[in-house]
Amino acid sequence: MKKLIESLSPNERKIIPYLEEPISEICKKSNLDKVSVLRALEYLQNKKIINLKTEKKKIIQLDINGILYKKRGLPERQLLILLSEKRILSLQEAQKLSKLSNDEFKASLGALKKKALIELKNGKIFLNANNQEVVKKSLEEQLLETLPLEQNALSPEQQFALKSLQNRKNLIEIIDKKTTTIEITELGKELMKTEIKADNLIEQITPELLKKESNWKKKKFRRYDIESPVPEINGGKRHFVNQSLDYARKIWTEMGFKEMTGNMTVSGFWNFDSLFTAQDHPVREMQDTFFIDKKTKLPDKKLVKAIKQAHENGVAGSKGWRYNWEEKDAEKLLLRTHTTCLSSQTLAKLKQEDLPAKFFAVGKCFRNETVDWSHGFEFNQTEGIVVDPNANFRHLLGYLKQFAKKMGYEKVRFRPAYFPYTEPSIEGDVWNEEKQEWVELIAAGIFRPEVTESLLGKPIPVLAWGPGFDRMIMNIFNIKDLREMYKNDLTQLRKMEFMIK
Repeated sequence: MKKLIESLSPNERKIIPYLEEPISEICKKSNLDKVSVLRALEYLQNKKIINLKTEKKKIIQLDINGILYKKRGLPERQLLILLSEKRILSLQEAQKLSKLSNDEFKASLGALKKKALIELKNGKIFLNANNQEVVKKSLEEQLLETLPLEQNALSPEQQFALKSLQNRKNLIEIIDKKTTTIEITELGKELMKTEIKADNLIEQITPELLKKESNWKKKKFRRYDIESPVPEINGGKRHFVNQSLDYARKIWTEMGFKEMTGNMTVSGFWNFDSLFTAQDHPVREMQDTFFIDKKTKLPDKKLVKAIKQAHENGVAGSKGWRYNWEEKDAEKLLLRTHTTCLSSQTLAKLKQEDLPAKFFAVGKCFRNETVDWSHGFEFNQTEGIVVDPNANFRHLLGYLKQFAKKMGYEKVRFRPAYFPYTEPSIEGDVWNEEKQEWVELIAAGIFRPEVTESLLGKPIPVLAWGPGFDRMIMNIFNIKDLREMYKNDLTQLRKMEFMIK
């Protein structure tokens, strides 16, 4: 017992005399805040002096409108009292005199008519209730007056009234309330009978304490329980989205690729025109793309002329889009809709002596999408291009399979697709083992001559792909809903584990 007493902290000593009281009373009598008391109680539990029992209860309490109606009465009560004085009123006059809002008035009419207390005829309200029926309070009113209550303690009639009140806006709310009760053990009872002297033990070692030997020599230190659980400490770490982006960069650099970077705001020229996307294509409309109310300068005239030629008349035997290409559309500034605009900018800077070359990009893109579990108005994309006179379609499939495998997808399948700037074009699906289904992740192809000849000067094969990366991140961290990625829930972030082994 002596050793046990010596291990007690000052706060534990303060609350021991009041362990038979509720926690609120312990706080008052010990002059400690609730957090300090609860922490001291946990320490006492670790020392087997007490047992703490925590119980969760659902409590029904008044919400904003509920507090108001408890004072004034429910809207149907207010209307009923008015009608008991007038007996017959027109609808307009009744709403004006009752001072109820339009929604409250309609709800009141429905509630009173349902109970056969009123009758509506020719735009007038007739009271059918006698004085006894007017005075009698409804089940809903009776329940409101008795709140707060524990949900499990409601009678069948109160449960019925609860369902009715739940259909009304901001009338009641159901909250989870945690209650903690203290059970004193035999050791605790024995300790409470023991006289606990004032705490003269040294609690902690400080620089001031060590300055003089007389401060600590021949004095007693409080015993510390090194086996007691302590609060979990979480060290700082990178956000899991950034971890995934870094992992993608690692994969591409290990495969010999160089990273491309650029601005998130680009011109329509680089985002669309340089990639042979027609100026009347639906993707260039406001409902798909975030435009900025500003224009920017186009690159050198030689490149602009080559792009104009490709759109209007085509190159290398193609017919182009057969329309008048406008510089004003190409000058529009926008938030990039894909990282492929970085590929077109990189190709425009390449020289023949730089070939063959391989580049990648990882970055955020923006599209005017409706947010749901699998779509967002901003998303991450990883981009890749291989510029090589000897590159072919089989090389493209090989790169994509290798990247998917390193991202944790063993099964990949490809199918034909269409994109304005690649031919042939493919889309790729990966097998989700948990959901047992194929998930579309990959868009790829070989750049058309209209793109490569305009940007490189001649139609050199360029393998290109741009998988949506957010769905891959969801798989890496076993996330079910895309919206979870940016909630920044600290508890969730601490538990995130990289799923790729």
